[in-house]
Amino acid sequence: MLNLRTVIAVWAIVFFAASGWAAGKSITIVHTNDMHSHFQGFSPEVDYQPFKVNADETVGGWSRVAAVIQRIKREKSNPVLVVDAGDYTMGSFFHMLNREEAFELRLLKNMGYDVVGLGNHEFDLKPAGLAATLRTAKAGGGAPQMVFANAGFDRQKPQLADLEDAFSETGVKSHTILERGGLKIGIFGILGKDAIEVSPFAKPLKFSDPVQTARDMVKILRDQEKVDLVICLSHGGLRDNPKKSEDEILAAKVKGIDIIVSGHTHTSLEKPIIINGTIIVQAGSYGRFVGVLDIIREAGSVALKNYTLVPVNSSVAGDPKIQKTIDAFKQQLNERLLNPKNLSYDQIVAETAWDLKIAATESPLGNLLADSIRWSVNRVSFDSNDPSSSVAVAVESNGVIRDYLLRGKTGKVGFGDLFRAIPLGIGVDNTMGYPLISFYLYGFELKRALEILTSVRPLKSNNDYYLQVSGLRFTYNPRRVYFDRVTAIEIGSEEEGYRPLDYSRSNRQLYRVAANIYNATFLKNVGRFTYSLLEIIPKDKNGKPVEKLSAALVDGDPSLPGIQELKEWEGVLQYVQSFPDTNGNGIPDVPAKYSGKLGRIVEKPSCNPVHLFSRPAIPTLIVLAAAGVVLLLIVAAVMVRKGRRLKAKFLRMF
Repeated sequence: MLNLRTVIAVWAIVFFAASGWAAGKSITIVHTNDMHSHFQGFSPEVDYQPFKVNADETVGGWSRVAAVIQRIKREKSNPVLVVDAGDYTMGSFFHMLNREEAFELRLLKNMGYDVVGLGNHEFDLKPAGLAATLRTAKAGGGAPQMVFANAGFDRQKPQLADLEDAFSETGVKSHTILERGGLKIGIFGILGKDAIEVSPFAKPLKFSDPVQTARDMVKILRDQEKVDLVICLSHGGLRDNPKKSEDEILAAKVKGIDIIVSGHTHTSLEKPIIINGTIIVQAGSYGRFVGVLDIIREAGSVALKNYTLVPVNSSVAGDPKIQKTIDAFKQQLNERLLNPKNLSYDQIVAETAWDLKIAATESPLGNLLADSIRWSVNRVSFDSNDPSSSVAVAVESNGVIRDYLLRGKTGKVGFGDLFRAIPLGIGVDNTMGYPLISFYLYGFELKRALEILTSVRPLKSNNDYYLQVSGLRFTYNPRRVYFDRVTAIEIGSEEEGYRPLDYSRSNRQLYRVAANIYNATFLKNVGRFTYSLLEIIPKDKNGKPVEKLSAALVDGDPSLPGIQELKEWEGVLQYVQSFPDTNGNGIPDVPAKYSGKLGRIVEKPSCNPVHLFSRPAIPTLIVLAAAGVVLLLIVAAVMVRKGRRLKAKFLRMF
């Protein structure tokens, strides 16, 4: 028979257990996004000391990220879930063996990730490349659970049937269900509209609308699976303009998502955004931060307990096991790819006395990269007997410039640092790296190309569309009509001088232009976005339209049969290696011209009518005509009103 003390103790246990249950169930979600193969801390990598605390100023490094994840798991008494919102690959030389070795997916699994979504850059190697990577990862030890819901497979197309088969073979699902601490958690992944738009190499794969896909996923997870918590790994992103901020729009339009782990825009969000009860987080890019979200589910709803954006820097000692794996990967890169070119990953290729950065303005790094395109194409294809073969203009977009070149402690720039600045792409020949192409444009088409910077970029609220230029300089007025903001263009260089460019339609001279194939695709397609107002037609030297850009590839070695694609990253490397060694230590030095702006892009805002409407192109003429029609209608209305008044007055007289 129980005594009173025992009865009280039993009731106390029941009471406190019930109270603990009523207090809800807690879980911690550790998240990253847009890691882009940045295995090493940067920049520069020569400064990176992963095991020494507070020894350098580098940030990131996957061994440090792994250490942060491990620390959080040790510190938390509640369950911990580790996720990534996509773009884990494409951004450093390590991705060069993506299809053959799947370094990224294998590392993510070893680092303790539970679920990973797909970003647009996972499709950079075309559907066949993604299929190969997934199968390689499975054969090499596996990958975290991967989720992706808005792929539209068409089995009539062999490469899409193969990708769908690869998804099935490797366990990629539209959604997954996990049990953690008594909570049933549903997780799905989607690609946002902007990410879809900048995925030209995903073709012929099509993607379903992300908002409708999310609604479908929520219905499945809530109504059929009866989950307690819904997490969306969205590669949609966040923007300063709420009307362009896809994951905020997603939260507003789709009920039932508890948490959106956002990616794509590289936003370092220090505090979560909460819309209609949906918690939105994003942790920057390149492994510079790890997000730690503590939530509690009680009374059928999810509430934010705490959020921390953990900096990944020299205050974190890296995980030795993960770093050892990275070092082994680096050795594979040397043996298989770099040593045959008399290079190595850690080789010092240049020195700089200042930082070279990129921004939504004319930038030293942008100037250097654009110059390298013009220099490298002219180096292999300029014929002194044919002046028209000289590349007059080269363009580069901020969207494919992925990192700075920083001086660091020593000024030494390693090969890995240089490659990280311009790492993306795949060629027509299916080898890694964007190839360079060249074609011819009229002067008025050059102006239209520059209007991408002045008009398309602000319309899309996306600095990826900012262009860096070589071979010309120009002025624009941001107060003018969209698509007609460029007011003056000069062609030439700092060394040779500049001369005015006649960009009227009457000038039928053709100018040779060079760019990587990705940017050239957007130059060619921008006409569709602007209702043909900025239509640009790449042409050959005789003025005949180039139907396929693959026909405009630059041959890096004409002495060999066929086309040897000139990769942009190789052109940059060769250009930098051509710099003079000014201090005699055997290492090329970045020239002083790249220490600041060169006046290639000048913004001159003005509301002076002369400045607003001088030399009007079609967009301005359309606006003026529309304004004239409106003015005539107003005048006509006033005249009709006055006529009626005069008529009424006349009738009253009689």
